[in-house]
Amino acid sequence: MSDPVYEAGMAVRREVLGDQHVDRALERSTEFTAPFQEFITRYAWGSVWAREGLDRRTRSCVTLALLAALGRENEIGMHVRAALRNGLEPAEIAEVFLQTAVYAGVPAANSAFALAQQVLEEEGR
Repeated sequence: MSDPVYEAGMAVRREVLGDQHVDRALERSTEFTAPFQEFITRYAWGSVWAREGLDRRTRSCVTLALLAALGRENEIGMHVRAALRNGLEPAEIAEVFLQTAVYAGVPAANSAFALAQQVLEEEGR
């Protein structure tokens, strides 16, 4: 049976994160982690990222700010790449982290800047 929300989520997830990232996540999936992979595909990507209320550039800005503010450093690099794929320029990513510094603190933004710098260098940006 086809699940349109899951399928839409997988399409958005691949468009935003790239096939290589998604394939790697799915290949690493185990019996233990498979339900989580299905959950994030269906709800994060199929029910939220697929909504029309915000464009993907804006969703990337919000996501980067929240990840930085919450100190979710293991996700920042992935979402910097996603932001670039969604059309943000490095200067715009820097603006997101500057804004984050004011409202979430300089240490959070400092870490985010360092992680983003690594990704930008890897991506030749």
